[in-house]
Amino acid sequence: MQKTQFQKTLGYHIVLELHDCDATLLNDMQQIKTIMCEAACKAKAMIVTEHFHYFLPFGVSGVVIIQESHLTIHTWPEHGYAAIDVFTCNSKLALQAAVQYITQQFNAGNVTQHYLHRG
Repeated sequence: MQKTQFQKTLGYHIVLELHDCDATLLNDMQQIKTIMCEAACKAKAMIVTEHFHYFLPFGVSGVVIIQESHLTIHTWPEHGYAAIDVFTCNSKLALQAAVQYITQQFNAGNVTQHYLHRG
């Protein structure tokens, strides 16, 4: 079924591709958790819970569940790459503030951002 211009958007999803990041940071689970939780706060979201996992020999995956949906990250330190999603069903959140904070903290050499309307 094709979406019409009169249907309401249910969610807002930003997909971030961060390249040329510092491998040490991309392998530091505690620092990544701090950045992602602070990004949720910058968006003015309500954090419900978070969970992060360190992979051997390297890489981190994590999720910050917010009342309004979630932020996720998956890192590949060996490639200097992080895949990040910022998703919410609340159009009043400051998603760009979260994205700007994440981008600054990871100091990526190359950033691609895709913005999707969901629902």
